[in-house]
Amino acid sequence: MSTAHIGTVRLYVTVFAALLFFTLITVWVAGHDFGWLNTPVALGIAVTKASLVVIFFMGVRYNTPLTKVVVIAGFFWLFILFGLGMMDYVSRPWLGVPGR
Repeated sequence: MSTAHIGTVRLYVTVFAALLFFTLITVWVAGHDFGWLNTPVALGIAVTKASLVVIFFMGVRYNTPLTKVVVIAGFFWLFILFGLGMMDYVSRPWLGVPGR
């Protein structure tokens, strides 16, 4: 019989406060133009927020090693699918506007 780790209320409140903070940063960043850095900044904030949710709220931090392997494999597969989709998108020639 295994015992489950239960996080403290303080931990969850701290993670929730961090998520609210990053949400405010997201709103602030959306109102400013960073040029070519717009996408990397937005993705960095989104990955940070998603990591907090997965690690703490989904309990991956305190779970078994097999769960961690499954989570990592899932994200690896997601990156493969995004990569294949982007290769298809980038490799297709743009069609011109008819009549020009």
